[in-house]
Amino acid sequence: MEPGFDDVVSALRTAGCVFAEEEAEILVESASSPTELAELLGRRIAGEPLEHVVGWVWFCGRRIAVEPGVFVPRRRTEFLVECAAALHPSTLLDLCCGSGAIGLSVTGVTELHAADVDAAAVECAERNLHAVGGTVHRGDLFDALPPELHGRFDAIVVNAPYVPTGAIELMPREARLHEPHIALDGGVDGTGLHRRVATHAHDWLAPHGSLLIETSALLANSTFEAIREAGFAASISESETFDAVVVIGSASE
Repeated sequence: MEPGFDDVVSALRTAGCVFAEEEAEILVESASSPTELAELLGRRIAGEPLEHVVGWVWFCGRRIAVEPGVFVPRRRTEFLVECAAALHPSTLLDLCCGSGAIGLSVTGVTELHAADVDAAAVECAERNLHAVGGTVHRGDLFDALPPELHGRFDAIVVNAPYVPTGAIELMPREARLHEPHIALDGGVDGTGLHRRVATHAHDWLAPHGSLLIETSALLANSTFEAIREAGFAASISESETFDAVVVIGSASE
């Protein structure tokens, strides 16, 4: 039997979806036929993230394409976008870019680059950034970038994985099973990638450029120390609205 709206809501509630009505509206809107709606609903109640099912996520006031196997940007990361936009960068690097949502959402950028080590993420980011002329590179952190970009960026934004390895098993099932492990695992203490990024960021920043790294409240001090020890003037910015923490490193000439 082809599902109606109430049937979709009921099935989502039974599957444990907290926001069943809101998800049902998105599924119904996204389906082109009752048959497709049944298929999308089946994927969702089987545990696949809603964003992967419908192919997009609402982020900073726009739909961002996000495909199966690609990390889904969270609403808290909108605070990282706000912090970066406040610096008015002309040249921006979105490192560990995933879908490219962060770089795409920072306004006023005239030259945008993004990089990720994961092939699926790079393909998704290329799709999202094509319309704004962004360039996506594949590789391990700064190794992805061509040498001519040395010293070019007004700001580098980073949402690198920061979940400690031992805590991944405590994450929601849909994240553990459907998002790439490489996009979740921050190493033993969660800040391994933060230290690696901070160590080499100076080489890629323009004079007086800024490094911005999203972290958690528990790891804020560790991320702060990693940035400070790399020679930056570091500060911690927090948002109650987004329940988010960003550590900002300011470079000098």
